[in-house]
Amino acid sequence: MAARVLVVGSANVDLVVEAERRPAGGETVLGADTVVLPGGKGANTAVAAARLGADVALVGAVGDDGFGRLLLESLRASGTRTDHVRTVDRPTGVAYITVTPDGENSILVSPGANRALCPEAVTAALPGASVLVASLEVPVPTVEHALAAAEEAGVRTVLNLSPVAEIAERALNGLDVLLVNQHEAAWLLGAESVEATRLLELGPKAAVVTKGPSGAVVVTGAGSSEIPAPEVDAVDTTGAGDAFAGAFATALARGASIADAATSAVRVATMSVLRRGAQPSYPTAAELE
Repeated sequence: MAARVLVVGSANVDLVVEAERRPAGGETVLGADTVVLPGGKGANTAVAAARLGADVALVGAVGDDGFGRLLLESLRASGTRTDHVRTVDRPTGVAYITVTPDGENSILVSPGANRALCPEAVTAALPGASVLVASLEVPVPTVEHALAAAEEAGVRTVLNLSPVAEIAERALNGLDVLLVNQHEAAWLLGAESVEATRLLELGPKAAVVTKGPSGAVVVTGAGSSEIPAPEVDAVDTTGAGDAFAGAFATALARGASIADAATSAVRVATMSVLRRGAQPSYPTAAELE
């Protein structure tokens, strides 16, 4: 059987170091011990969806190495299908993450095997899906192909435009939901302050702007609405945006409206920042209850 939620994106191993502050240029800062965790925007999104009980598959690529095997084990343990995760002749992607005491993070990604993800991999996985969600730690042409193929097949599309990059106009036209944070929205609109309704001028039918601890803004042709987030003391924000994307796609696949899906996703993302790491922090459906 085909997966209902299809995630097109990266699989990386996260090398996480806690530090009192981030180093400036030319500076060395001592940190805590390195923690090795499964991550990557695509894998994170898929695991977040799987923990909520979604029927989900990842379309991605890893290397034939220890990091690749760790990622495959983590995906399968979460319930994510890995039939369309290819093993290629490149090292598995790695994200180098610094986390400061306020829970904020800075990330440097070495894509590795993710750069080998080709459009044909998406075509083979698409039949039977109801929602496709893609992010951009994989080649942009592959993402653009995925969105076009999904639209042609009648599959709802969600583009998590992260990390921010230029996308062809034809890929944005007809997109069901554009998902961005405030910084990505500002980059897209070429403005310091974000008027979320302007995102629809780029072509998508709807847009969701995540605002960290302030929740999210949902924009559709009928107008915009604010989705507040509960106040919490964040421990680690790594992967919170991916938790949002996975929860959002799961809710859409179950028939929720965009506003209701965003409300559910805000709750899941908020819970994720209360624990360290990306995938290990994602709540299950039982925990949400």
